[in-house]
Amino acid sequence: MPGHSKDRVAEDIKREIIATLKDIKDPRVAEELLTVVRVTVSGDLSYAKVYISDLKGIENAKEAAKALNGAAGFIRREVGQNLHLRKAPELKFVADDSVEQGMEIFRKLNEISGGSYGN
Repeated sequence: MPGHSKDRVAEDIKREIIATLKDIKDPRVAEELLTVVRVTVSGDLSYAKVYISDLKGIENAKEAAKALNGAAGFIRREVGQNLHLRKAPELKFVADDSVEQGMEIFRKLNEISGGSYGN
């Protein structure tokens, strides 16, 4: 399976980024509200796009993405060292609102059903 290794590396990178978030001291990165939604890597594993979402909304996710792009070198080094990669991929952080959309759908379903979801 040609994509198997790429998918495994993407999941490993995601796990390492989540673990590294606690070391970032920027106030725009509140690790308890920030979610790494998914990671996609290029075919040659030299680039990785990291989609992040914030429970407070897309604007906070955009600010966090700016902060994380500023710390991308540090995060890249940590990922490369912890995963023992020959060449750590260049990271690009992108704001994603899928968690916010999911919560909105949940609220609407809960409203329609009269509050039976989540009980």
